Amino acid sequence: MSLLQRLSFNQMTADRWSLEQTVRNCSTSNIPYIGVWRHKLGGNAEKASAMIRGEGLRVSSLCRGGWFSAPTAEERRKRVADNRRAIEEAALLHAPVLVIVSGPASGQTLDDARATVLDGLLEVLPDAEKAGVTLGIEPLHPMYAAERSVIVTLKQANDLADQLSSSAVGVVVDAFHVWWDPEVMQQIKRATGKIAGFHVSDWPVPLPDILMGRAMMGDGVIELRKLRHAVDATGYNGPIEVEIFNEKIGKSADNGLLERIQQCFIEHV
Repeated sequence: MSLLQRLSFNQMTADRWSLEQTVRNCSTSNIPYIGVWRHKLGGNAEKASAMIRGEGLRVSSLCRGGWFSAPTAEERRKRVADNRRAIEEAALLHAPVLVIVSGPASGQTLDDARATVLDGLLEVLPDAEKAGVTLGIEPLHPMYAAERSVIVTLKQANDLADQLSSSAVGVVVDAFHVWWDPEVMQQIKRATGKIAGFHVSDWPVPLPDILMGRAMMGDGVIELRKLRHAVDATGYNGPIEVEIFNEKIGKSADNGLLERIQQCFIEHV
C-alpha cells in the first residue's frame, strides 16, 4: 500500500468548506479518507454517510466525543447522553473510530475530572462495543489542560485504555500533541494493538496561536517520519489524518490545498 492510500483529510483543515465541498474536493483529488466533525453533519449522519460513500470515500474517524467533566451530576449525565449519540452517528457513518477528547475539568478538581472521564467512558463502552465503534482516546498537549483536555500524555491515554480493557477502546496519536514527550516512543510501543488513529501537522517556531497555530507538514520542528515509523512498527496500517488547525490555511483553502497536502505528506510523513 502506498502512503497516499492512507491519507485522510480532516475537515478542520478547511473548516469553511461544507461537508459536500470537502467530499467533492477529496474525491476529485483521489484522497481516499475523510475525518468528519459532528458539527458538519447537519444533524443527519445517515444522509452524510450516503454522500460520502457515493463519492467513493471512507470515513477515518468522527470527532468528537468526550468532554465528560461538568460541575453537576445532571450535566455530566447530559455529556454521557451526547457521547451515546456520537457513537450512533459514527456507526451510521461507518466510522471505525470516535475520537475522544476528554475535556477540561469544568469546575471539578483535576483528579475528580480524570475520574469522571473514566466513569463516562465506562458508561458508554457497552454502546461502542455493540455498535462496533472504537473509542479513540486522544491526549492533548499539556497547554490545553485547562481548556480542552485533562488527559495530556500518551501514557495517561494508555493507562485509561488498559483500565477499560476492551477491544472497543484505543488511543489516537496526534503528532502535534505528543512530539515533545520524552516517553513518546516508549508509549507508542506500549500502545501496540491499541492505536486507533494517527494525526499529523507541524509545530512552527514561534507558535503563533495555541489553537489555530499548527503548520503544514515540513513547516515546523516535529520529526513526523520518525513518529510515523514508530506507529507503523506497532502494526498500525490505517488512515493517517492531516489535521491542521490554522486560520490562514483555513481561510485561503482552495483547490491547490489538497495538492500541497499530498506533496508535503509524501515528503515529510
